[in-house]
Amino acid sequence: MKSRIVTFATAMTLLLALAVPIRLAAQTNYSVVELGELGGTAGSANGINDRGWVTGTDNLAGDLTSVATVWVKGSTISLGTLGGPNSAVAWPVKSNNGVIVGISELPDADPLGEDFSCWPFFAATVPTGRICQGFLWQNGQMTALPPFPGGYSSYATGVNNRGQVVGWAENGVHDPTCDPAFQVLQFRAVIWQPNGTMQELPPLPGDSTSAATAINDHGQVVGISGDCGVAVGSVSAKHAVLWQNGVPIDLGNIGGDAWNTPTAINNQGTIVGFANVAPGTARTFEAFIWSQAGGMKSLGKIAGDLRSEALGINEKGQIVGLSRGGPFLFRAVLWENNKLTDMNSLIVPGSPFLLLAGDIDQRGRIVGEALDLDTGESPGFIATPVTPGAAVSSAVHPTPQGTLPENVRRQIERRLGLAGEPATQQ
Repeated sequence: MKSRIVTFATAMTLLLALAVPIRLAAQTNYSVVELGELGGTAGSANGINDRGWVTGTDNLAGDLTSVATVWVKGSTISLGTLGGPNSAVAWPVKSNNGVIVGISELPDADPLGEDFSCWPFFAATVPTGRICQGFLWQNGQMTALPPFPGGYSSYATGVNNRGQVVGWAENGVHDPTCDPAFQVLQFRAVIWQPNGTMQELPPLPGDSTSAATAINDHGQVVGISGDCGVAVGSVSAKHAVLWQNGVPIDLGNIGGDAWNTPTAINNQGTIVGFANVAPGTARTFEAFIWSQAGGMKSLGKIAGDLRSEALGINEKGQIVGLSRGGPFLFRAVLWENNKLTDMNSLIVPGSPFLLLAGDIDQRGRIVGEALDLDTGESPGFIATPVTPGAAVSSAVHPTPQGTLPENVRRQIERRLGLAGEPATQQ
């Protein structure tokens, strides 16, 4: 995303303008449409801009590879790859200028045998050993976003309406805080500027690595700071940070010391994400909201569930994500008017079960991943607000563990940092 970075004083004024999400009208109901597929049985819509472009990833036939995908005006369009088998748009992309960013494998093996950050977001959900780099896609052309000198891999997460792209990129430092079974080189948060230059965003003092996850149109960047680890969450996210004019600010926590991960920031400066609720690296995280006035606060989870994540926010302060645990496995949720609601209680009859909500636009349209209870497939979806008073489902549909296909469950778990735990603890 390309945007003029505002002064610190101006940015603080913007942050103070919204301490909590704006209170909205009565609860909205939704009609749901499954998005077209590219041959596989699973896909996920992870972002929607205000032009109605839906972005994410979709599996190819056989569900062993996935490609970055955009859904526009009823068409399902593969964005291709940088030569390797897999690519994805894994985070919300809000740019309205026809620019899409994401990650793609190259055909080349990583010379250091690393399993960089990308592989959990691809269909097979196993390390591939390939170099992976961020990409910028525009006008049908995919261009690689390079790492820092000495590095091999990079990762792009977001782009703003000024064309500034954020993510993280390896450099040539062999970092002793890395787990060498997965990662060797240090990585740092980065802004790829419109003119092609790379601006490093440093970690907090005492940390070795950083990664940027989102940027707004004022140039405010959010992300993580911590140890290298395996370059996927956990200790890499010791701290949630906001970079203001390139300087990292610690956003605090809700009780934990890992998995402190911002996922989105709106133009009001309100930040959402997920974070551990207790010390240690166990994945006991809950969705959070951060504002300049209120600091970081938990958004909670559905009663009886084990954890939650906030994944997207719009300018009205509506927040979407998922709650996890119990017989429902995953279920898309909406935080609105300071209330948490299972989206499956708001949809019209005949809709698929909504597993997770990845993003929400200014019109209140929500995108994510669904489960078609008739076919067992899990396509992307778009949920559109309908006229108040329209009939909705009378009860939330359960999704017992035996109903969710194993490949679907595995893909979501890897993407959300839940792999490796018994099903009853996830």
